[in-house]
Amino acid sequence: MATVGASASLQEFIASLDETCLPRILQVCSGVYFQGSVYELSGSEVCLSTGDIVKIIRIHLLAVHCEDISTKEKFELPLTHTGLFKLVPEEMPYNTVEEMVSLRPEGLNSCLPFTFTSRCELTFENFTLGAGRRVTILSMEEREGQETHVRSLVQGQQGSTAEVLVPLTCRGEFYECDSDQCYTLQEIMSSPHLCSRRFRFCKTTMCGGPLVLSPIYQVHAIMHLRKDIVKFPSTLEVDVMDVTEQSQSLTFVSPFTLSEVHSQPEDTFPTMAEILEGPETQPLFLCSWLPELRKGSHLVLHRRGTSPMVLATSLKGRRAQQFFLVSQNYGGRLRRRPREFSSVYELYIALTHTPSLLVSVTRHCEEVEEEGIPALSVGEQLAVLRVAKVKLACKDQMKTVEALICKRSTEMDEDEDEEDEIEEVSLPLYMQGHFVEKITDNKKNKLADLCQSKALPLDVKVVNRDAGMETDPLMGFPSLRLEEATLEPTIEASLPGSPGQTFEIPIRWLNMSLSFTSDPLPWPSGEPPTCHLETVKEVTDSFYYEFRRLTTSDEPPPPRPPKRIPVLDSKPSKKKGKSRSGEKASSATKDMGKLSLDSDKQKRPPAHPLPDKLSESPPRLNPRKPLKAATTGKAKPNTYVKVDKQKKNVDVFADIDSDHDYESMEEYAHEVKKAQGSVMFL
Repeated sequence: MATVGASASLQEFIASLDETCLPRILQVCSGVYFQGSVYELSGSEVCLSTGDIVKIIRIHLLAVHCEDISTKEKFELPLTHTGLFKLVPEEMPYNTVEEMVSLRPEGLNSCLPFTFTSRCELTFENFTLGAGRRVTILSMEEREGQETHVRSLVQGQQGSTAEVLVPLTCRGEFYECDSDQCYTLQEIMSSPHLCSRRFRFCKTTMCGGPLVLSPIYQVHAIMHLRKDIVKFPSTLEVDVMDVTEQSQSLTFVSPFTLSEVHSQPEDTFPTMAEILEGPETQPLFLCSWLPELRKGSHLVLHRRGTSPMVLATSLKGRRAQQFFLVSQNYGGRLRRRPREFSSVYELYIALTHTPSLLVSVTRHCEEVEEEGIPALSVGEQLAVLRVAKVKLACKDQMKTVEALICKRSTEMDEDEDEEDEIEEVSLPLYMQGHFVEKITDNKKNKLADLCQSKALPLDVKVVNRDAGMETDPLMGFPSLRLEEATLEPTIEASLPGSPGQTFEIPIRWLNMSLSFTSDPLPWPSGEPPTCHLETVKEVTDSFYYEFRRLTTSDEPPPPRPPKRIPVLDSKPSKKKGKSRSGEKASSATKDMGKLSLDSDKQKRPPAHPLPDKLSESPPRLNPRKPLKAATTGKAKPNTYVKVDKQKKNVDVFADIDSDHDYESMEEYAHEVKKAQGSVMFL
């Protein structure tokens, strides 16, 4: 490992690092940067600048960097590489046998035998080894009270061999010989001694020169004000220095999101925290404590939990609509208000939450035979029973549709028989209507009781305020609608200046980062204050629409009514209940259509074909005999003019001797205008 206090490249330091010595604290000394060194590696951004403190907690081998010494070629090999490598003998001599053996990989017996030569003559026991002879080490032998020897096979002068014990302290000038021993990439990287040696591929298919193998590690580290553990490769071109001994009291500030704070053990609370990053500039809440949540402020975190809440809205009116997120621990009392429905489908939705639903019709509904819609009158009461598939007569044919089966009744006199006034009626789900709920319950309810009944949405009015709040924002509204109940993960917190006034932070709707501090709690030890929880939070319309989008995305749309096909028959349909005056007005309107001045265009004969040769001179009028004056019957008062077809089709020809050739047509138009006035008078 690199010397403590001396700088070294990151690659050299990590390669020489013993994993059993982790963690180590490093300081960045120097590097090549452009406005700070920013590396985008595997989706993890790492910024290392001069003076930064990094705490190495783990290293993981990624790959092996190879460099051919002869050609300077560089490449990387994955750890899954299956090729084998041979050791390249060192050119520098060893001074002792022990030095040469110590550089062998761990588990020497598995790497034996290996061979070396001596440049000088050596004598072992009664055997003399000449210069340049080969010595093959076979095994290690340790004897009590004696120094360690290696059992070796030596070669004599005439080719004879003998086994001798060579002491490790034997001195000389020794050189390694080529060995047939092969190693895998994993074996080389797992041995610090082999990592410092040079190798050659056993099969020279890639490159035949000696290789320097350098491991590439993925470094796992902790940095100041970094939320997660940073990861970067050991090949970054930075110089580092080990400052572990000088930084024992150094504390790395770790930011936490609200969800990470919520996942902390329960015994972590209560605690103090500092806000490292406040909420967004356009918050979703309109609370008095929200402006206090800014960078650098401190909070008291009392506890974490999951709070049942309900979304409430004020009804639209003269005042702007307001939205609230109310905790079900709200201490006020509420009284139900009748709900209004504008369609049968809304009745169906309410029926799924309210088994016994009783409504009253507030607007007349005419019968539509083409769609199977029955007639409803104001004041009729409908007891919604169930939803079922029924056959209705639609467009002169029977169709199966989903409908609400209701029991219809009207307000009856005492003399009338009740059985004659009650009947079942089928209301298709696509039917439009106007209904109001009839409520017989007039008691005061808790908010939690209304939400547990699973009858939402409900219209309520606050009749008793929450005594635990100084001002109850829900008081004063004539009606509030409880839209949807939800379970919100929250953190109960307070400001250090008023630790007893707590509020709940919904972690799903606020983005903040905190860091735990060692500051003392703002109350005497063992005497926590009595907490008064704020149960009503006003929210913005953006929060409301986003909340509804997330909760109602899976609801199916209401059914569509059947398409209306236009009736091509010109005969008027007779309907019951029309008065005679209505029939007269209808017939008068139709007669007026016949007497319109443009009616002759519809019966105009086709135009004469154009002549082959056009002339610029006007056409010549042939003289015709004068006809008798055509008379048209004058309309009597309050009667309609009926023009005889024969008179209407009489051609009016030009009279040569007359000053006005179209006098009869003007009279006809005058009579038509007079008839129109009579109809308007009627």
